Amino acid sequence: MLSTILLIVLIVLLIGAVPAWPYSRGWGYYPSGLLGIVLIVVLIMLLMGRI
Repeated sequence: MLSTILLIVLIVLLIGAVPAWPYSRGWGYYPSGLLGIVLIVVLIMLLMGRI
């Protein structure tokens, strides 16, 4: 259950991190930075055996 939710969140963040739309160009590095933090947390959880 948790892995499905994390996968959905990662996909949404990946789509949001692409500055392809006019409204998202002003966001800067925030979406990709958040995506990086989430990926690091998921990797740590995988290594600890929580997922």
